[in-house]
Amino acid sequence: MNLYNYYWYFESALTPRFCDDVIKYGLSHSESLGVIGQYDSKKLTSKDIKDIKKKRNSDLVWLTDNWIYKELHPYIHIANKNAGWNFQWDRTEACQFTKYKLNQFYDWHCDSWDRPYQRDSVNHPEHGKIRKLSMTCQLTDGSEYEGGELEFDFRNYYPSNNEKKIIKCKEILPKGSIIVFPSFVWHRVKPVTKGVRYSLVTWNLGYPFK
Repeated sequence: MNLYNYYWYFESALTPRFCDDVIKYGLSHSESLGVIGQYDSKKLTSKDIKDIKKKRNSDLVWLTDNWIYKELHPYIHIANKNAGWNFQWDRTEACQFTKYKLNQFYDWHCDSWDRPYQRDSVNHPEHGKIRKLSMTCQLTDGSEYEGGELEFDFRNYYPSNNEKKIIKCKEILPKGSIIVFPSFVWHRVKPVTKGVRYSLVTWNLGYPFK
């Protein structure tokens, strides 16, 4: 799918107090290793962990608190409209509070899956839906760490060859900034070389495109 806008941003949209509250709250929970694709975090072997860390190395906490959703949802609706996507969505997964420490990263990936969610019950609110809109919130200012750049690869600009158009998302750097983008857009977080980067990520779901 070709798009006119591959992401939409809100600079310093979240207050420093909100960002600090989320960091404090996230750090009060037990963290787990961020996993990828086919891996189940409850059944990881030492080989699985080694393989995962070649692609992704970060620590995270899952948050499902209404006070967080209430703050974020208006920005998703505005970005969806202003960017011209107008995707139908009606559900947000658990928020991912992510900590990137020294040398931690997340290599190239997209957030969408190759098929809709198949939950245990057809009545589950996520059953049959797909990730449509991703959101990343910057909880620490870019001056508090080095490395850890969020980058996008708009490869659909070049369908006839393998040339990549890699964009450094500098708009995310001020504390409290928000980036919203379609979940099928490729992106990565480069290794942190100094300090710690805290972020909050959500995925927003709807029924498959028609």
